[in-house]
Formats: sequence, C-alpha cells, structure tokens
Amino acid sequence: MSHTILITGATGRVGAEIAKQLATLPPNTIKVRLAMRDIVKGRAQFGDAFDYVPFDLKQPDTFSKAFEGVDRLFLMRPPTVDNIKDTFESALNVARTAGVKHIVYLSVIGAGSNRLVPHHQIEKLIEASGMDWTFLRAGYFMQNMNTIHRDEIRERNEIFVPAGTSKTNMIDVRDIAAVGVLALTQDGHARQAYTLTGSQALDYYEVADQLTAVLGRPIQYKKPSLMQFWRQQRQQHADTIMTVIMTVLYTTARLGLAADVSPETAQLL
Repeated sequence: MSHTILITGATGRVGAEIAKQLATLPPNTIKVRLAMRDIVKGRAQFGDAFDYVPFDLKQPDTFSKAFEGVDRLFLMRPPTVDNIKDTFESALNVARTAGVKHIVYLSVIGAGSNRLVPHHQIEKLIEASGMDWTFLRAGYFMQNMNTIHRDEIRERNEIFVPAGTSKTNMIDVRDIAAVGVLALTQDGHARQAYTLTGSQALDYYEVADQLTAVLGRPIQYKKPSLMQFWRQQRQQHADTIMTVIMTVLYTTARLGLAADVSPETAQLL
C-alpha cells in the first residue's frame, strides 16, 4: 500500500535525516511531503526530490493544506512553541479531519512520566486524538557536539556544559531517523513508545578524550557550574530559549538521570 507521509521540522536534524532516508526508498511505495516555514530554504537543502508545503505550528491557517491527503505524519515540537495545549490540539484536530491515521512523534526520554517536560503533555494530546501513534523517546543527540557546541570545541578546544561528572546516553540522529522511517513505512509500530539511545553512556571527560584522539589536539571538559554556564551564555548573547533548554538538559544529566542505556534502538534496527 502506498502512503503519503508529511515530515514537519524537515530542516531540523532528525526531520532532515528522515527525509534523506525516505528518499532512498522505491518511489512507487510512498509519497513524501516536506512541511516547513521557508520553502526556498528547503529546496536549497533537498532539491526537487520532494513536494513542499508551507507549515508553521504558530499559524493554524497553514494546517489544512499541509495535512491534505496525508495518512502518516512525522511530528516534532519547535522549541519556540510554548502554548502546547491550544497549538497541538488545533493541529491534531485538523490532521485527524484530513485523514491522518498515524503520527510518529519525536519525544524525549522519560516523557511518559515526567510532567515537567512539554513532550509529556503533547504525548497525552496525541494519545487522546484517536489516531495511531509511535513515540520516539530519544536520548541526547551526538550531533550536539558538532552543532550547538561546535564553536567552543573548534575555537577554544573545550566542552563547556554543566553536566558535572555524570554520564549521558548519546545517540546518532541517523539512528533515531532510521527508527522513525520504520514506524512511518511499516506496520507493527502503532501505540508503541520507544526509548532510543546509543550503546553506551559517556561522561564529558570521556567525550573530550575521544575528540582529542580524533582531532589530534587536546580538548578539555571544563565542568562549569550551572551559574558559570548561564553567565557565559548571556555574555555570548545566546538565544534565551535555547539557553533554558540546555540548562534543563544538562541539569538532568548532572543529577545522573541521563545515564540509562536502552537496547531498543539496536533491537529495532
């Protein structure tokens, strides 16, 4: 059976990788549509391999066109969306009316029980929507090292995150995407919540050692306090929302709550 799949967040790390992996599948089995705020940027990144549609979770008038004819949806939450209930209820209602049958949602580890993360509320809204769902409860993105923290490593030869001495489970976004592709294209994943990590947890001293070995120059883990981290982010005029997200993320790690490793990624792939 052929499916029409809509990818939201298609220029993000996981969404972009899902799009790339779907592009390698036989074209007669699926039709892929990329939803994004900036279609010009999307075409520059992906070329003519996909259909494109304007989409912005903060603009409900973009929902109907994006969801039209779609039966499977990859959904993620942009960090700037804070009005969770109204925003996602509206989007889910339109998606269901348009005929979407299955949502694959990019969540975070622990979202099922941790009411403090917005993903918990979104999961509950999806569960109540009447559509099938698969939750990708992902661990720490390995690619954060060469995106968010790239400049400090490249320019200052340091990792400056307030994670203390605790270990963090890390996962390559390509593996998260591969599980997402399975859930979007194959049966048997409905109403499943997958905890996705890599095969080991590392503290940031170990991460620095690995980067030192590969880059051929000393990389140090500075182990800043939360206050030192926050102060440096403000001095560098970093985005406030992103700073808050990182503070929460690394506080979780600092408390030893990000060290568990799950076998599910390896089992699924």
